Amino acid sequence: MAASVGWGRVVLAFIVALIVGSVLGSLVQTQFNLQALEGLGVEVSMGARLETTVQDLLNVAPLYAILFGLSFLFSQVAASLVARLAGPSGRLWLCPLAAAVGLWATFRIVDALAPMPTLIAATRDMGGLLAMLVTAALSGLLFAVLVSRLPRKNGKASAAPVAMLLMVAGLALPESDAVADDAPNYTIETVASGLEHPWSLAFLPDGRMLVTERPGRLRMLTANGDLMPEPLDGVPEVFASGQAGLFEVLPARDFEDSRQIYLSYACGTMDANHACLARGQLGEQGLENVSELFRVQPAKKGSAHYGGRMVWLPDDTLVLTLGDGFDYREQAQRRQNHIGSIVRLNPDGSVPDDNPFAGRDSYQGEIYSYGHRNVQGLAYDSDQGRLIAHEHGPRGGDEINVIRPGANYGWPVTTHGLDYTGARVTPFEEREGVEAPLLHWTPSIAPSGMTVYTGDLFPQWQGDLLVGGLVTRQVHRVRLADGEATELETLFGELGERIRAVVTGPDGSVYLLTDNADGRVLRVTPD
Repeated sequence: MAASVGWGRVVLAFIVALIVGSVLGSLVQTQFNLQALEGLGVEVSMGARLETTVQDLLNVAPLYAILFGLSFLFSQVAASLVARLAGPSGRLWLCPLAAAVGLWATFRIVDALAPMPTLIAATRDMGGLLAMLVTAALSGLLFAVLVSRLPRKNGKASAAPVAMLLMVAGLALPESDAVADDAPNYTIETVASGLEHPWSLAFLPDGRMLVTERPGRLRMLTANGDLMPEPLDGVPEVFASGQAGLFEVLPARDFEDSRQIYLSYACGTMDANHACLARGQLGEQGLENVSELFRVQPAKKGSAHYGGRMVWLPDDTLVLTLGDGFDYREQAQRRQNHIGSIVRLNPDGSVPDDNPFAGRDSYQGEIYSYGHRNVQGLAYDSDQGRLIAHEHGPRGGDEINVIRPGANYGWPVTTHGLDYTGARVTPFEEREGVEAPLLHWTPSIAPSGMTVYTGDLFPQWQGDLLVGGLVTRQVHRVRLADGEATELETLFGELGERIRAVVTGPDGSVYLLTDNADGRVLRVTPD
């Protein structure tokens, strides 16, 4: 009878190879991430490198072991079955090859299913991907060598049985530490429903409301709050996929005379798309004379992190927030492109002469500030004369910043958050020459939408920021004073819905948009 290998020893060999592969994968991803920072001119000391490497081993390796373990399990079973035909010597090349192919397929599947484009940042380019596949191949080779050297016993030959117990760890994010009011002193009423992922709301001078739906529709509500049955015509062609779609609607300062409104949106295709800005005139049936004023350069792949919020400054210039495209995070430090920046434009889309980088051939003149990840909250505080923005961190590190022209807000050189795998994006939370956030949320609240409350209905909120939370499903009240930001309380948690936008209405009420396939416009008034 042919000799067979004991099951227990095969399992042990599998576990050893899995541990080695998980550790090697963590080491490789850390070094490639640090190399990306060094490519920005950031000096990473040996101490910072070692600290980051050790922390990633503790945080990333266990999660990566689950991902890699699944691919390794199936790949090695398949390789062992094929090895029965190829002979014992075939195992030495089949196992490494299967491990590399299995990990590549797993990366492709996970990146297709995950909400972010690329789960493991090191695999964003071919060099990092190949390095990760090499670690899998080395694990496969180790497994093959260990199995081939195991003592054998007489018995019927069988394929190497590989069994493993895998624990699936969820990345549940706790809610904010702020405490909601036990006895709300407000009433929430539904103004309109049946909106597909509403993103932005703007009031017209006559009391009508414009609402954008992310799939690419612009809707009108009457002054009484009745939703018009048909979307408005004339909206530019929108690239709608994932986070991409139609974003902000903003009436011109002189709307009563010009009838002009501005739209921010994603345009292009999955393989080449941009954040874009267009302007048109509001007619009886929709938009007329629509023209594109600005688009982010260069084009990018994927459908994540566009920014898209807009606000007018007192000098009649327009500020538009942008995102880093997720897989392009290092570009947020390069002013040669628009990625990961906030831009300031004249109403016709041209570059204001006093922009901080205007007239510099090597820089994009539209850039007002840079080093941003994904700015989805923007408001101008007219009482204090300051532009305030908030942006999504990765896993934690959501920020509130006061925006200064020409300033660097750090991403990805500094952050208080971790990558979604638990990996360190950077060793630095603060750095000279980088604006530190006034407040950061760790864990993340996923902020979206923001208003400086200026109404009279809630005097206790006067001058405070009301920040929507997608993850926490609340509105966070934040006060800025003496150069610091403090979260005072959370509101409207009883809704249990993702809050996409928060707007102060002309009458002082607070309007909310819920981010659902059946989204709503809500109005908050005092009891």
